[in-house]
Amino acid sequence: MNDVQSLAGLIHKHRDEDHARIVALIEPLPDADIAEVMNAVPSLEEAAEVLELLPVARSIRVCDQPTLLRRDALLEQVPSELGAQLLNGMASDQRSALVRHMSSHGCRQLMPLLTHEARVEVEQQLQYPDGTAGDLMTTEFVQLSPAVTVSEALSYIREVARDRETIYACYIVDPQNGHLLGAVSLRDLVMADPAEQVSKVMRPNPVTVGVRDSRKTVVQKISKYNLLAVPVLESDGRIVGFVTVDDAIDAMIDEQTDTVLRMGGVEAGALDDPYMATPWPTLVKKRAAWLVLLFLGEMLTATAMGHFEGEIEKAVVLALFVPLIISSGGNSGSQATSLLIRALALSEVRLFDWLRVLGRELLSGLSLGLILGTIGVLRISLWQGLGWYDYGPHWLLVAWTVGLSLVGIVLWGSISGAMLPFILKRLGLDPATSSAPFVATLVDVTGLIIYFGVAQVVLRGTLL
Repeated sequence: MNDVQSLAGLIHKHRDEDHARIVALIEPLPDADIAEVMNAVPSLEEAAEVLELLPVARSIRVCDQPTLLRRDALLEQVPSELGAQLLNGMASDQRSALVRHMSSHGCRQLMPLLTHEARVEVEQQLQYPDGTAGDLMTTEFVQLSPAVTVSEALSYIREVARDRETIYACYIVDPQNGHLLGAVSLRDLVMADPAEQVSKVMRPNPVTVGVRDSRKTVVQKISKYNLLAVPVLESDGRIVGFVTVDDAIDAMIDEQTDTVLRMGGVEAGALDDPYMATPWPTLVKKRAAWLVLLFLGEMLTATAMGHFEGEIEKAVVLALFVPLIISSGGNSGSQATSLLIRALALSEVRLFDWLRVLGRELLSGLSLGLILGTIGVLRISLWQGLGWYDYGPHWLLVAWTVGLSLVGIVLWGSISGAMLPFILKRLGLDPATSSAPFVATLVDVTGLIIYFGVAQVVLRGTLL
């Protein structure tokens, strides 16, 4: 058992009898590790007790960890006075993210207990849609006037640094209208002449994002320009906050997690709580809808098989290759849709590139189909030649049927898997919902039609 699970087990075992031991074991850990231990504790009440046992300043730092699951429920579980203390002490972006997911009861309970400044910051950030730069940003940034000297700027930073989440960069702001004039790093200030004005040291026209830009745009700009932080501007040019690289990474992980879940046929948000702490009705609910939809789709496969029942009765050997045929098509479709979802997410391709993508997938699908088709023909020929299985007197026609079918099905799988993300994006839907199971189900049904269609042509007058 790893250390996290061991500590979680100790908390469960000694929660009512040895608080001092629990604190002694947990307090030396880094904040992120304490959050991990709390995630591993199945009971919400036990996890909340950890926050109550730790010093308030330490509990605040733990609550600031984006990896801490159930933060909203935890703050509702502790006494209201402590919950308000923790919220007041948290970084503005983490506080707003927590309140955004808190229940209405929790908001009514804790919001009136916040300081005026904290309440105003939360209300300001909640006006921005979830997943935008305004939702991700922190409003605790160092703001400097262009007229101050480097020496005065450093003195001011020393005064306010304790109240700021980070000082990756300081932003030079026009005192008249709040517009961003430039940015200066702490390193630049330390290296500059103390008597020089910051307007001479700053970097004008820094990379920025709009307050309603998507978190995808924020992540792309931070990655493209290798930034530690990017300022966030309102539509009128005023700077209202900034997004740090660690917040961007957290947002990217959340988005990728949702994408992976949807590609696996699981509703996004299924893992808001630790897996072991998620009630089984919730797990069933999150997975049932997609499973039912995919099951109904697979029923079409049974219908297609029934339609070709006569062909199967005449040439039972064809049934041997049904799993091989439909799995190859599903695999090629899943590959294509995964590649295109990634390319669309990274803006490597746009909607108007669909025709070029179609051309590339035609060539790729045909090549892959020829590879698999050749292997299929060789496999049947080898088994027949070595006497490992007798496919009958028309085994060569059977081999050609399988080979040609694989070419057609892999080609169709590649095309459909590549085009589905474009179609969904054009309809305003998330391309990730063209998940691998969905593509596989689609290709299963159409693959059978292709397979038996080829068989009717190749085996006409012999087996059929």
